[in-house]
Amino acid sequence: MTRCSTCSVPVHTQFASPDLIEQIVYGGLDPATDPAWESSGAMTREEYGRWCGHLCGMTCLRMALGPGSPSLFELRDGALKYGAYTEDSDGVIRGLIYAPLASYAREVHALTATVHRRLAPQEILALLDEGRTVMASVHYEIRNPDRPAPGRGGHLVLLTARTDDRVHFHNPSGTTHRTRAADLPLADFARFFAGRGVSFGPAASGPGPARRPEQKPEMEPETGTGNGVPGKGAGPGA
Repeated sequence: MTRCSTCSVPVHTQFASPDLIEQIVYGGLDPATDPAWESSGAMTREEYGRWCGHLCGMTCLRMALGPGSPSLFELRDGALKYGAYTEDSDGVIRGLIYAPLASYAREVHALTATVHRRLAPQEILALLDEGRTVMASVHYEIRNPDRPAPGRGGHLVLLTARTDDRVHFHNPSGTTHRTRAADLPLADFARFFAGRGVSFGPAASGPGPARRPEQKPEMEPETGTGNGVPGKGAGPGA
């Protein structure tokens, strides 16, 4: 585990070997060939290869939970039980769906979690000022902010801090150190941002998990890394 020098939140990736991410998302490398796949908690290499491209949201949750969080696939298993992911009869993976994810985070991990069906960029700053982290829906090409944004949404990153008009966030499929723990002006972040997300607060104290009023879930689920490969997070509706 690497802790970020800017915000002290752990930096995790949805792929077991960070140095292979660029080859996976742009070069067509089969993630199942990752030699570190077992560190994800997957039961088999095949399971890892089929799921890792869909687990940007679970990676965000893992970072929000801090040091000592469960493995990526332990979190995936819990999210499946809550319906945050579903599998069709033909094996197509769908999700991440916000409302059951928030319930899972509250009831199992005692995080406060709020679904934001509509979220303005300036509201992100207010949530960060409250000490919350924000899992936000962005286009995967936020890895390349110097280029025009080709769209909004479909991938999830975790915002952890801000300074003035800049935001700091961790990208589960960042291809370099600087894109895995990144800083951008809010205006540049907004070009990729779909205007929705989930915010997490500190673990609740007391005898049980904190509960907050639930907003209506976003109808279109987030899909994953958005690496341009059908079925691996390239869905247009996320």
